[in-house]
Amino acid sequence: MSKKIVVDPITRIEGHLRIEVEVEGGKVKNAWSSGQMFRGIEIILQGRDPRDAPLFTQRSCGVCTYVHYLSSIRAVEDAIGVQIPDNARIIRNLLHGAQFQHDHIVHFYHLHALDFVDVVDALKADPKKTAALADNVSNDPHGGASYFKEVKQRIKTFVDSGQLGPFSNGYWGSPAYKLPPEANLMAAAHYIEALRLQAKAVRMHAIFGAKNPHLQSLTVGGVTSVADLTPDRIAEFLYIWKETQDFVKNVYVPDLIAIASFYKEWGSIGGNQNFLAWGDLPQSAEEPQSLFLPRGVIKKQDLKNVKMADPEKVTEHIARSWYEGNGARHPYKGETKPLQEDPKYDTDARYSWLKAPRYNGEPCEVGPLARVLVAYASGDKTFQGIVNSTLQKLDLPASALFSTLGRTAARGLETLAIGDAMEGWVMELVGNLKKGNTKTCESWTMPKSGRGCGLNDVARGALGHWIEIEDKKIKNYQYVVPSTWNLGPRCEKGKMGPVESALIGTPVADPKSPLEILRTVHSFDPCIACAVHVIDPDSNEVYKIRVV
Repeated sequence: MSKKIVVDPITRIEGHLRIEVEVEGGKVKNAWSSGQMFRGIEIILQGRDPRDAPLFTQRSCGVCTYVHYLSSIRAVEDAIGVQIPDNARIIRNLLHGAQFQHDHIVHFYHLHALDFVDVVDALKADPKKTAALADNVSNDPHGGASYFKEVKQRIKTFVDSGQLGPFSNGYWGSPAYKLPPEANLMAAAHYIEALRLQAKAVRMHAIFGAKNPHLQSLTVGGVTSVADLTPDRIAEFLYIWKETQDFVKNVYVPDLIAIASFYKEWGSIGGNQNFLAWGDLPQSAEEPQSLFLPRGVIKKQDLKNVKMADPEKVTEHIARSWYEGNGARHPYKGETKPLQEDPKYDTDARYSWLKAPRYNGEPCEVGPLARVLVAYASGDKTFQGIVNSTLQKLDLPASALFSTLGRTAARGLETLAIGDAMEGWVMELVGNLKKGNTKTCESWTMPKSGRGCGLNDVARGALGHWIEIEDKKIKNYQYVVPSTWNLGPRCEKGKMGPVESALIGTPVADPKSPLEILRTVHSFDPCIACAVHVIDPDSNEVYKIRVV
């Protein structure tokens, strides 16, 4: 007999997300993903000056704070036909690279790692053995038996007080956890280190972006960072970049490989068929040819047949969403008309505030895995090298990339690749300044009408903003965000969204502790705050479980 498991809300994400699954024979048979928030910024923008759009849309989220700012700026620039100076391109790339470094580290250690790491089990660890393990796994400057003894004592203090702080309400002791106590203690220590580091890494945005969250230095036509392009400010950026990248190389990526070695079966769980990447980080004015993260679409896991992705093939479906109508529209023709009556959750009808984006009629996973797959399949030497090396270390085939494990690993590997490239971008900027090229903004004139598309690929995946201008005002504005691609509901043809399909076949050892469900959902890094209701239809018992 099947069981229904409802996780509502999913925590360790941004926003409000409900996941419902049907389990039969110990595996997920069916799944529904429901976004529980209505955004509506598109409606607010109508009739405003196009230059207002970046400031409004940036405030969609304080986590992925920079990315809507950049995409919206690009949409307006496309509509008015302005080409930004070389220095502006470089500074935007550096800000975007800093976003990747900060965001991915936070996601792995503070949002996702606890799906693999049993913090309470770390109390069984021997600090000396943990120190030996850490020395073997990574080059972390922190270490030694006394260091891990101190970390263990801090965890014990939390446990003895009955307050685990950030580690409270987890499924500790679940049979789905596989790490030995020493590995759990090492990971818990690195969790704390990552907390300290992310507070430093975010300062990179402040150097060239004025502040974080919600940067202020982008403008239509370029950036306003002229006064910040001094040797001291550039050196300050480089100093923080280096400390962050050292952590990525010496701690983050080694931790990924070490933890993955205990969960190899997850290399065949949680996969999808289709993948989309708009690509980003242009190396010159020629786009998309010069994108460091290439643009492409992969169908049916065919890595030998990557196609160039075309934004004209994007549609949003609303037949299963809480919006008026049933048709599918391209974003230029998109509408945001919520139902007038109170939304009713019905998995056989409408059940989400999220729309269902489709590329050429098909659902596509977006995000780190999509980007790494497109780069890998396109023959990019950097990505082929780090991907093949990682697969070799884990003794896994390339097919393991299409999985929850592959998705988690891809996030770390692209952080490594982007971080390494950032040093070159800084040197390019320095070279321009030495030659007297200090231009960071291009002048322009607002046309009476026009329309434009701003594409970028951000920490959570493919992002696009579409704007239509009429009489120098915004006539229509739509944006299709990564978590809409990944966590959207079924479309009018009944095709599941990527998270829904990825959950099919996921093993669930204990319906009262559905850790495995969180493992796959968190691997997408949902951005859409703590109770879970698990209903057992055999006994009609309702379990109320708080999750971390």
